[in-house]
Amino acid sequence: MKTAERYAFGSYVLEIDERRLTEHGRPVSLPPKAYDVLVALVRRPGQLVTKRELLDAVWPDAFVEEGILTVHMSALRKALNDLVQPPRVIETVRRSGYRFIASVSNAGSHPPRGRSGALLIGLSDALTDRLQARVFELCGTGKAHLQSASLFEVPKAVESFTAAIELDPAYAPAHAGLALAHCARASMRLSPPREAYDAAKAAALRALALDDESADAQVALGTVLFFSEWDFDGAERSLRRALAINPSHQQGSLNYGRLLDACGRSREALAVKLRTLENDPKSPLVHVQLALTYWNQRKYDEAIEWAEKALAIDNRHLLAREFLVGAYMQKREHDRGMTEAIRHAESFGVSPDALQPLKDAYAAGGRPAVVRYSVAHLRETGGAALQLALLCAEAGDLDSAFSYLDRAIDARDPSLVDLAVAPQWDPMRADPRFARSLTRVGLR
Repeated sequence: MKTAERYAFGSYVLEIDERRLTEHGRPVSLPPKAYDVLVALVRRPGQLVTKRELLDAVWPDAFVEEGILTVHMSALRKALNDLVQPPRVIETVRRSGYRFIASVSNAGSHPPRGRSGALLIGLSDALTDRLQARVFELCGTGKAHLQSASLFEVPKAVESFTAAIELDPAYAPAHAGLALAHCARASMRLSPPREAYDAAKAAALRALALDDESADAQVALGTVLFFSEWDFDGAERSLRRALAINPSHQQGSLNYGRLLDACGRSREALAVKLRTLENDPKSPLVHVQLALTYWNQRKYDEAIEWAEKALAIDNRHLLAREFLVGAYMQKREHDRGMTEAIRHAESFGVSPDALQPLKDAYAAGGRPAVVRYSVAHLRETGGAALQLALLCAEAGDLDSAFSYLDRAIDARDPSLVDLAVAPQWDPMRADPRFARSLTRVGLR
Protein backbone atom coordinates (compact mmCIF):
# COMPACT_ATOMS: atom_id res chain seq x y z
CA MET A 1 0.00 0.00 0.00
CA LYS A 2 1.27 3.45 -0.88
CA THR A 3 2.31 5.53 2.16
CA ALA A 4 0.36 8.78 2.46
CA GLU A 5 2.44 11.94 1.96
CA ARG A 6 1.96 13.86 5.18
CA TYR A 7 4.07 16.58 6.83
CA ALA A 8 3.95 18.26 10.24
CA PHE A 9 5.40 21.64 11.21
CA GLY A 10 4.57 23.46 14.43
CA SER A 11 0.88 23.01 15.16
CA TYR A 12 0.08 22.28 11.49
CA VAL A 13 -0.33 19.05 9.55
CA LEU A 14 -0.31 19.00 5.75
CA GLU A 15 -1.93 15.94 4.15
CA ILE A 16 -1.07 16.19 0.50
CA ASP A 17 -3.07 13.22 -0.78
CA GLU A 18 -6.20 14.69 0.80
CA ARG A 19 -5.33 18.33 -0.07
CA ARG A 20 -5.85 19.18 3.58
CA LEU A 21 -4.13 21.58 5.97
CA THR A 22 -5.09 21.47 9.66
CA GLU A 23 -4.05 23.37 12.77
CA HIS A 24 -4.56 21.49 16.05
CA GLY A 25 -6.84 19.19 14.05
CA ARG A 26 -9.01 22.01 12.74
CA PRO A 27 -9.15 22.64 8.95
CA VAL A 28 -7.42 25.74 7.60
CA SER A 29 -9.01 27.33 4.56
CA LEU A 30 -6.67 28.14 1.65
CA PRO A 31 -7.28 29.06 -2.00
CA PRO A 32 -6.29 26.09 -4.21
CA LYS A 33 -3.22 27.74 -5.74
CA ALA A 34 -1.97 29.01 -2.38
CA TYR A 35 -2.23 25.40 -1.15
CA ASP A 36 -0.18 24.22 -4.15
CA VAL A 37 2.50 26.83 -3.40
CA LEU A 38 2.67 25.56 0.18
CA VAL A 39 3.10 21.98 -1.02
CA ALA A 40 5.96 22.97 -3.34
CA LEU A 41 7.75 24.69 -0.44
CA VAL A 42 7.16 22.02 2.21
CA ARG A 43 8.52 19.31 -0.07
CA ARG A 44 11.88 21.15 -0.09
CA PRO A 45 12.32 22.36 3.50
CA GLY A 46 15.31 24.61 4.11
CA GLN A 47 16.00 25.00 0.37
CA LEU A 48 15.61 28.03 -1.83
CA VAL A 49 12.70 27.51 -4.24
CA THR A 50 13.00 30.11 -6.97
CA LYS A 51 10.05 32.06 -8.32
CA ARG A 52 10.48 30.35 -11.66
CA GLU A 53 10.37 26.91 -10.04
CA LEU A 54 7.19 27.82 -8.17
CA LEU A 55 5.52 29.19 -11.30
CA ASP A 56 6.44 26.06 -13.25
CA ALA A 57 5.20 23.78 -10.47
CA VAL A 58 1.89 25.51 -9.73
CA TRP A 59 1.00 26.90 -13.17
CA PRO A 60 2.71 24.44 -15.57
CA ASP A 61 0.42 25.16 -18.52
CA ALA A 62 -0.20 28.89 -18.15
CA PHE A 63 1.79 32.10 -18.63
CA VAL A 64 1.38 34.13 -15.43
CA GLU A 65 3.17 37.07 -13.81
CA GLU A 66 5.52 36.73 -10.85
CA GLY A 67 3.14 38.99 -8.95
CA ILE A 68 0.76 36.08 -8.50
CA LEU A 69 3.26 34.60 -6.02
CA THR A 70 3.08 37.71 -3.84
CA VAL A 71 -0.70 37.40 -3.66
CA HIS A 72 -0.68 33.74 -2.67
CA MET A 73 2.28 34.16 -0.31
CA SER A 74 0.29 36.81 1.54
CA ALA A 75 -2.60 34.36 1.90
CA LEU A 76 -0.23 31.67 3.16
CA ARG A 77 1.38 33.94 5.76
CA LYS A 78 -2.05 34.89 7.13
CA ALA A 79 -3.18 31.26 7.27
CA LEU A 80 0.03 30.18 8.99
CA ASN A 81 0.14 33.14 11.41
CA ASP A 82 3.50 34.07 9.93
CA LEU A 83 3.14 37.84 9.78
CA VAL A 84 5.95 38.58 12.26
CA GLN A 85 9.44 39.77 11.42
CA PRO A 86 11.62 37.87 11.05
CA PRO A 87 9.24 35.17 9.75
CA ARG A 88 9.07 31.77 11.44
CA VAL A 89 7.69 29.68 8.56
CA ILE A 90 8.42 31.13 5.09
CA GLU A 91 11.46 33.27 4.38
CA THR A 92 11.53 35.62 1.39
CA VAL A 93 14.83 35.50 -0.49
CA ARG A 94 14.93 38.92 -2.10
CA ARG A 95 14.69 38.91 -5.93
CA SER A 96 15.09 35.12 -5.96
CA GLY A 97 12.27 33.15 -4.33
CA TYR A 98 11.24 31.62 -1.00
CA ARG A 99 12.50 29.15 1.60
CA PHE A 100 10.42 27.07 4.02
CA ILE A 101 12.32 27.56 7.31
CA ALA A 102 10.02 25.88 9.87
CA SER A 103 11.11 22.48 11.15
CA VAL A 104 9.31 19.81 9.09
CA SER A 105 8.81 16.14 9.93
CA ASN A 106 7.17 13.35 7.97
CA ALA A 107 4.02 12.68 9.99
CA GLY A 108 3.53 9.14 8.69
CA SER A 109 0.12 7.62 8.05
CA HIS A 110 -2.85 9.82 8.73
CA PRO A 111 -5.68 9.15 11.26
CA PRO A 112 -9.26 8.32 10.30
CA ARG A 113 -10.95 11.21 8.58
CA GLY A 114 -14.46 12.52 9.02
CA ARG A 115 -16.38 15.48 7.70
CA SER A 116 -14.44 17.83 9.99
CA GLY A 117 -11.28 17.05 8.05
CA ALA A 118 -12.53 18.32 4.71
CA LEU A 119 -10.73 21.23 3.02
CA LEU A 120 -13.14 24.11 3.49
CA ILE A 121 -12.86 26.80 0.87
CA GLY A 122 -15.66 29.35 0.90
CA LEU A 123 -17.27 30.55 -2.26
CA SER A 124 -15.59 33.96 -1.88
CA ASP A 125 -12.14 32.36 -1.69
CA ALA A 126 -12.77 30.23 -4.77
CA LEU A 127 -14.16 33.21 -6.66
CA THR A 128 -11.22 35.37 -5.63
CA ASP A 129 -8.81 32.71 -6.82
CA ARG A 130 -10.49 32.55 -10.23
CA LEU A 131 -10.51 36.33 -10.56
CA GLN A 132 -6.84 36.52 -9.64
CA ALA A 133 -6.00 33.87 -12.19
CA ARG A 134 -7.88 35.87 -14.83
CA VAL A 135 -6.01 39.05 -13.88
CA PHE A 136 -2.66 37.31 -14.23
CA GLU A 137 -3.73 35.76 -17.51
CA LEU A 138 -4.71 39.19 -18.90
CA CYS A 139 -1.41 40.72 -17.79
CA GLY A 140 0.52 37.87 -19.37
CA THR A 141 -1.40 38.35 -22.61
CA GLY A 142 -0.77 42.09 -22.52
CA LYS A 143 2.93 41.58 -21.98
CA ALA A 144 3.07 39.11 -24.89
CA HIS A 145 1.43 41.70 -27.16
CA LEU A 146 4.00 44.30 -26.09
CA GLN A 147 6.98 42.00 -26.51
CA SER A 148 6.00 41.39 -30.13
CA ALA A 149 6.88 45.07 -30.75
CA SER A 150 4.20 45.05 -33.44
CA LEU A 151 2.22 48.10 -34.45
CA PHE A 152 -0.85 45.89 -34.69
CA GLU A 153 -0.49 44.35 -31.21
CA VAL A 154 -0.18 47.52 -29.09
CA PRO A 155 -3.94 48.30 -28.99
CA LYS A 156 -4.53 44.71 -27.87
CA ALA A 157 -2.01 45.21 -25.06
CA VAL A 158 -3.87 48.32 -23.88
CA GLU A 159 -7.13 46.34 -23.89
CA SER A 160 -5.63 43.45 -21.90
CA PHE A 161 -4.09 45.61 -19.17
CA THR A 162 -7.22 47.78 -18.92
CA ALA A 163 -9.37 44.66 -18.47
CA ALA A 164 -7.02 43.42 -15.74
CA ILE A 165 -7.30 46.75 -13.89
CA GLU A 166 -11.08 46.62 -14.07
CA LEU A 167 -10.98 43.23 -12.32
CA ASP A 168 -8.33 44.22 -9.76
CA PRO A 169 -7.63 47.97 -9.49
CA ALA A 170 -5.02 47.33 -6.78
CA TYR A 171 -2.74 45.08 -8.88
CA ALA A 172 0.41 47.13 -9.55
CA PRO A 173 1.79 45.13 -12.53
CA ALA A 174 -1.42 45.77 -14.48
CA HIS A 175 -1.00 49.54 -14.09
CA ALA A 176 2.69 49.23 -14.95
CA GLY A 177 1.90 47.19 -18.05
CA LEU A 178 -0.68 49.76 -19.12
CA ALA A 179 1.95 52.48 -18.71
CA LEU A 180 4.34 50.60 -21.02
CA ALA A 181 1.53 50.03 -23.51
CA HIS A 182 0.85 53.77 -23.60
CA CYS A 183 4.59 54.36 -24.17
CA ALA A 184 4.42 51.97 -27.12
CA ARG A 185 1.43 53.93 -28.50
CA ALA A 186 3.60 57.05 -28.49
CA SER A 187 6.71 55.44 -29.99
CA MET A 188 4.71 53.87 -32.81
CA ARG A 189 2.78 57.11 -33.43
CA LEU A 190 -0.57 55.53 -32.72
CA SER A 191 -1.42 58.55 -30.54
CA PRO A 192 0.02 62.06 -30.04
CA PRO A 193 3.13 61.57 -27.87
CA ARG A 194 2.12 64.05 -25.16
CA GLU A 195 -1.31 62.44 -24.74
CA ALA A 196 0.06 58.90 -24.61
CA TYR A 197 2.92 59.74 -22.25
CA ASP A 198 0.65 61.64 -19.86
CA ALA A 199 -1.50 58.51 -19.61
CA ALA A 200 1.65 56.40 -19.21
CA LYS A 201 3.02 58.50 -16.36
CA ALA A 202 -0.31 58.44 -14.50
CA ALA A 203 -0.40 54.64 -14.77
CA ALA A 204 3.25 54.28 -13.71
CA LEU A 205 2.81 56.47 -10.64
CA ARG A 206 -0.31 54.52 -9.70
CA ALA A 207 1.67 51.28 -9.96
CA LEU A 208 4.44 52.64 -7.74
CA ALA A 209 1.93 53.89 -5.18
CA LEU A 210 0.60 50.34 -4.97
CA ASP A 211 4.01 48.62 -4.92
CA ASP A 212 7.28 50.55 -4.95
CA GLU A 213 9.15 47.22 -5.23
CA SER A 214 7.53 46.46 -8.60
CA ALA A 215 10.17 46.17 -11.31
CA ASP A 216 7.46 46.71 -13.93
CA ALA A 217 6.44 50.00 -12.31
CA GLN A 218 10.04 51.23 -12.12
CA VAL A 219 10.54 50.34 -15.79
CA ALA A 220 7.37 52.19 -16.72
CA LEU A 221 8.39 55.34 -14.87
CA GLY A 222 11.91 55.18 -16.30
CA THR A 223 10.48 54.82 -19.79
CA VAL A 224 8.31 57.93 -19.38
CA LEU A 225 11.18 59.95 -17.91
CA PHE A 226 13.43 58.88 -20.80
CA PHE A 227 11.25 59.18 -23.88
CA SER A 228 8.82 61.90 -22.83
CA GLU A 229 10.41 64.13 -20.21
CA TRP A 230 13.98 63.69 -21.44
CA ASP A 231 15.11 63.36 -17.84
CA PHE A 232 18.03 61.07 -18.63
CA ASP A 233 19.45 60.96 -15.09
CA GLY A 234 16.05 60.24 -13.54
CA ALA A 235 15.34 57.59 -16.16
CA GLU A 236 18.65 55.88 -15.46
CA ARG A 237 17.92 55.78 -11.73
CA SER A 238 14.50 54.22 -12.28
CA LEU A 239 15.76 51.66 -14.80
CA ARG A 240 18.73 50.69 -12.64
CA ARG A 241 16.35 50.33 -9.70
CA ALA A 242 14.13 48.05 -11.79
CA LEU A 243 17.07 45.86 -12.77
CA ALA A 244 18.21 45.67 -9.14
CA ILE A 245 14.78 44.23 -8.31
CA ASN A 246 14.63 41.95 -11.37
CA PRO A 247 17.95 41.64 -13.27
CA SER A 248 16.32 39.64 -16.09
CA HIS A 249 13.55 42.17 -16.86
CA GLN A 250 13.63 42.30 -20.67
CA GLN A 251 11.94 45.66 -21.20
CA GLY A 252 13.99 47.22 -18.41
CA SER A 253 17.24 45.91 -19.88
CA LEU A 254 16.39 47.05 -23.40
CA ASN A 255 15.29 50.52 -22.33
CA TYR A 256 18.40 50.87 -20.20
CA GLY A 257 20.51 49.84 -23.19
CA ARG A 258 18.63 52.33 -25.36
CA LEU A 259 19.34 55.08 -22.83
CA LEU A 260 23.04 54.21 -22.79
CA ASP A 261 22.99 54.38 -26.60
CA ALA A 262 21.37 57.82 -26.54
CA CYS A 263 24.00 59.10 -24.12
CA GLY A 264 26.87 57.89 -26.32
CA ARG A 265 27.80 54.96 -24.05
CA SER A 266 27.61 52.43 -26.86
CA ARG A 267 30.03 49.90 -25.38
CA GLU A 268 27.92 49.63 -22.21
CA ALA A 269 24.75 49.54 -24.28
CA LEU A 270 26.01 46.65 -26.38
CA ALA A 271 26.98 44.66 -23.27
CA VAL A 272 23.53 45.15 -21.72
CA LYS A 273 21.73 44.10 -24.90
CA LEU A 274 23.90 41.03 -25.44
CA ARG A 275 23.11 39.86 -21.90
CA THR A 276 19.43 40.34 -22.67
CA LEU A 277 19.87 38.26 -25.83
CA GLU A 278 21.29 35.40 -23.75
CA ASN A 279 18.08 35.39 -21.69
CA ASP A 280 15.77 35.62 -24.70
CA PRO A 281 17.54 34.55 -27.93
CA LYS A 282 14.29 34.32 -29.91
CA SER A 283 13.03 37.83 -29.29
CA PRO A 284 12.96 39.96 -32.48
CA LEU A 285 12.84 43.07 -30.30
CA VAL A 286 16.23 42.26 -28.75
CA HIS A 287 17.72 41.74 -32.22
CA VAL A 288 16.35 45.08 -33.40
CA GLN A 289 17.82 46.84 -30.39
CA LEU A 290 21.21 45.38 -31.24
CA ALA A 291 20.75 46.69 -34.79
CA LEU A 292 20.13 50.13 -33.25
CA THR A 293 23.44 50.10 -31.38
CA TYR A 294 25.37 49.28 -34.55
CA TRP A 295 23.33 51.85 -36.51
CA ASN A 296 24.37 54.58 -34.08
CA GLN A 297 27.99 53.44 -34.43
CA ARG A 298 27.71 53.77 -38.24
CA LYS A 299 28.41 50.05 -38.56
CA TYR A 300 25.76 49.50 -41.21
CA ASP A 301 26.68 45.95 -42.20
CA GLU A 302 26.24 44.82 -38.61
CA ALA A 303 22.97 46.76 -38.34
CA ILE A 304 21.70 44.98 -41.45
CA GLU A 305 22.77 41.61 -40.06
CA TRP A 306 20.83 42.05 -36.82
CA ALA A 307 17.79 43.52 -38.56
CA GLU A 308 17.68 40.51 -40.88
CA LYS A 309 17.92 38.18 -37.89
CA ALA A 310 14.90 39.93 -36.40
CA LEU A 311 12.98 39.55 -39.67
CA ALA A 312 13.88 35.85 -39.79
CA ILE A 313 11.95 35.52 -36.50
CA ASP A 314 9.14 37.93 -37.45
CA ASN A 315 9.00 38.99 -41.10
CA ARG A 316 6.44 41.69 -40.28
CA HIS A 317 8.65 43.48 -37.76
CA LEU A 318 8.36 47.13 -38.80
CA LEU A 319 11.35 48.48 -36.88
CA ALA A 320 13.63 45.84 -38.37
CA ARG A 321 12.51 46.83 -41.86
CA GLU A 322 13.16 50.51 -41.04
CA PHE A 323 16.75 49.71 -40.12
CA LEU A 324 17.26 47.85 -43.37
CA VAL A 325 15.96 50.83 -45.36
CA GLY A 326 18.14 53.29 -43.47
CA ALA A 327 21.29 51.17 -43.54
CA TYR A 328 21.13 50.55 -47.29
CA MET A 329 20.50 54.25 -47.91
CA GLN A 330 23.50 55.19 -45.76
CA LYS A 331 25.61 52.74 -47.77
CA ARG A 332 24.34 54.41 -50.98
CA GLU A 333 22.77 51.13 -52.07
CA HIS A 334 19.64 52.98 -53.09
CA ASP A 335 18.07 50.22 -55.19
CA ARG A 336 18.19 47.81 -52.28
CA GLY A 337 16.99 50.50 -49.90
CA MET A 338 14.08 51.36 -52.16
CA THR A 339 13.04 47.71 -52.32
CA GLU A 340 12.98 47.51 -48.52
CA ALA A 341 11.11 50.83 -48.30
CA ILE A 342 8.36 49.45 -50.53
CA ARG A 343 8.14 46.30 -48.40
CA HIS A 344 8.02 48.48 -45.29
CA ALA A 345 5.14 50.53 -46.68
CA GLU A 346 3.29 47.38 -47.73
CA SER A 347 3.66 46.06 -44.17
CA PHE A 348 1.74 49.15 -43.03
CA GLY A 349 -1.01 48.25 -45.46
CA VAL A 350 -0.23 50.96 -48.03
CA SER A 351 -1.93 50.07 -51.32
CA PRO A 352 -0.01 49.56 -54.60
CA ASP A 353 -1.80 52.59 -56.11
CA ALA A 354 -0.59 54.81 -53.27
CA LEU A 355 2.97 53.55 -53.70
CA GLN A 356 3.08 54.05 -57.47
CA PRO A 357 4.00 57.77 -57.37
CA LEU A 358 6.96 56.91 -55.14
CA LYS A 359 8.13 54.25 -57.57
CA ASP A 360 7.69 56.66 -60.50
CA ALA A 361 9.74 59.32 -58.74
CA TYR A 362 12.57 56.88 -58.09
CA ALA A 363 12.53 55.66 -61.69
CA ALA A 364 12.70 59.25 -62.95
CA GLY A 365 15.33 60.73 -60.64
CA GLY A 366 16.59 58.23 -58.07
CA ARG A 367 16.82 58.95 -54.38
CA PRO A 368 16.83 62.81 -54.72
CA ALA A 369 13.53 62.66 -56.61
CA VAL A 370 12.03 60.42 -53.89
CA VAL A 371 13.09 62.92 -51.23
CA ARG A 372 11.51 65.85 -53.13
CA TYR A 373 8.29 63.89 -53.68
CA SER A 374 8.15 62.81 -50.01
CA VAL A 375 8.65 66.37 -48.71
CA ALA A 376 5.84 67.68 -50.92
CA HIS A 377 3.53 64.80 -49.99
CA LEU A 378 4.14 65.12 -46.23
CA ARG A 379 3.64 68.89 -46.32
CA GLU A 380 0.36 68.39 -48.13
CA THR A 381 -0.91 65.67 -45.81
CA GLY A 382 0.40 67.11 -42.52
CA GLY A 383 3.10 64.53 -41.95
CA ALA A 384 5.24 64.26 -38.83
CA ALA A 385 7.60 67.18 -38.24
CA LEU A 386 10.46 64.81 -37.44
CA GLN A 387 10.22 63.08 -40.83
CA LEU A 388 10.08 66.42 -42.61
CA ALA A 389 13.15 67.63 -40.71
CA LEU A 390 15.16 64.61 -41.84
CA LEU A 391 14.03 64.80 -45.46
CA CYS A 392 14.66 68.55 -45.74
CA ALA A 393 18.13 68.05 -44.26
CA GLU A 394 18.86 65.32 -46.80
CA ALA A 395 17.72 67.69 -49.56
CA GLY A 396 20.08 70.39 -48.28
CA ASP A 397 17.32 72.76 -47.06
CA LEU A 398 18.69 73.30 -43.56
CA ASP A 399 16.49 76.29 -42.71
CA SER A 400 13.37 74.19 -43.22
CA ALA A 401 15.00 71.23 -41.49
CA PHE A 402 15.66 73.19 -38.30
CA SER A 403 12.19 74.71 -38.40
CA TYR A 404 10.64 71.24 -38.49
CA LEU A 405 13.07 69.99 -35.86
CA ASP A 406 11.88 72.75 -33.51
CA ARG A 407 8.30 71.62 -34.10
CA ALA A 408 9.26 68.00 -33.33
CA ILE A 409 10.91 69.11 -30.09
CA ASP A 410 7.82 71.13 -29.13
CA ALA A 411 5.73 67.97 -29.72
CA ARG A 412 8.14 65.91 -27.55
CA ASP A 413 8.69 63.37 -30.32
CA PRO A 414 10.16 60.30 -28.55
CA SER A 415 12.55 59.52 -31.42
CA LEU A 416 14.56 62.62 -30.50
CA VAL A 417 16.26 60.83 -27.62
CA ASP A 418 18.80 59.64 -30.23
CA LEU A 419 19.49 63.15 -31.54
CA ALA A 420 23.06 63.25 -30.22
CA VAL A 421 24.20 59.97 -31.76
CA ALA A 422 22.00 58.83 -34.66
CA PRO A 423 23.48 59.09 -38.17
CA GLN A 424 20.29 60.37 -39.79
CA TRP A 425 21.00 63.73 -38.15
CA ASP A 426 24.53 64.02 -39.53
CA PRO A 427 23.58 66.48 -42.34
CA MET A 428 22.58 69.01 -39.65
CA ARG A 429 25.28 68.31 -37.09
CA ALA A 430 27.86 70.89 -38.25
CA ASP A 431 25.36 73.77 -38.16
CA PRO A 432 25.60 75.89 -34.96
CA ARG A 433 21.83 75.59 -34.54
CA PHE A 434 22.20 71.88 -33.87
CA ALA A 435 23.86 72.47 -30.48
CA ARG A 436 20.84 74.54 -29.42
CA SER A 437 18.54 71.70 -30.47
CA LEU A 438 20.55 69.21 -28.39
CA THR A 439 20.28 71.49 -25.37
CA ARG A 440 16.50 71.67 -25.75
CA VAL A 441 16.33 67.88 -25.63
CA GLY A 442 18.60 67.77 -22.58
CA LEU A 443 21.57 66.24 -24.42
CA ARG A 444 25.17 67.29 -24.81
